[in-house]
Amino acid sequence: MGAAVTPVVGAGFYVQLAGALTLPLAYWLPRHRAVVLAAGGALAAAFVVQTDWAGATVLALVFLSTAEDPRWPPWVGVAGGVLGGGVGTLMTGSTYAIQAAFVVTVLGGGGAVLLRVWERSTQLRRETEVLRGQTAWLETRTALARELHDVVGHHVTAMVVQAEAGRLGDAPHVALARIAESGRTALHELDSLVVHLRRPGDDAPSGPLPRLADIDTVLAVPLRASGTQVHVRLAEGLVLSDDVVRTLYRIAQEGLTNVARHARAGHVWVELDRHGDHVALEIRDDGLGPPSTVSGGSGLLGIRERALAHGGRAELTARHGGGALLDVSIPVLPR
Repeated sequence: MGAAVTPVVGAGFYVQLAGALTLPLAYWLPRHRAVVLAAGGALAAAFVVQTDWAGATVLALVFLSTAEDPRWPPWVGVAGGVLGGGVGTLMTGSTYAIQAAFVVTVLGGGGAVLLRVWERSTQLRRETEVLRGQTAWLETRTALARELHDVVGHHVTAMVVQAEAGRLGDAPHVALARIAESGRTALHELDSLVVHLRRPGDDAPSGPLPRLADIDTVLAVPLRASGTQVHVRLAEGLVLSDDVVRTLYRIAQEGLTNVARHARAGHVWVELDRHGDHVALEIRDDGLGPPSTVSGGSGLLGIRERALAHGGRAELTARHGGGALLDVSIPVLPR
């Protein structure tokens, strides 16, 4: 590959000189470390000729110069090495100097690119893990917010409705018993949520699995106690997953709670049926109807989030003949 040219001073001297100048400057000038290391590579390439370990030295310096500081592109170190090889050719008359400098700088630049890709991939992987953890925690907080609003809010609304019914009715002791039961249930649910907030790594508390029949026997009780007629029709033979059953129950719970709070309805109709690969839940009332503008409440937002989590939809519209219609559709597994 060409005859070796022996410099006036040994090659080791220039390597040591490059190291002695480059490393302290790289330490004291961290913002310009890439340029300093590239200059060290150029200095070594300018005087060192055909020796294996000298080429390795140039390679190492160029590798560091292009990989150390991401603010500088890889060509900085490559240009420094090639420039040094050109200077070495002029000073020594060896055609090998520029060839060796070119080869090792290209290899060094390629290695630097690979190192940057690996470092960037590692950084992105770590950031992704952090973001996934934050996303999981935000999803947990959102789920807890829905549980607080739907579960505790339902029981508090039931207590208010039963208190008003007991005050106007002839059996206040019955209303007091129902209020006490609702209060105990609300405290139990609240305690479960608080315990989970203290241990955020655990799954969100789910409690015992509700039954769809509980829509009639549990959720409709406060409305009936206030004088509202609640008609519940559940399709026979429904076979749904536990997650879908819980979602439908919570949506019905929030829907009936909204009726109790805002509708002033005399009649409420709850129908649950399956149409092909979708299960449909409708809650209709003959009350005041939906508001003309949606406020910043969390009830309807929570209903839509629960339906969307299963790939479904939820819409609140005006009912033909007066009142409101909550229409929910959730896809389920084929029969």
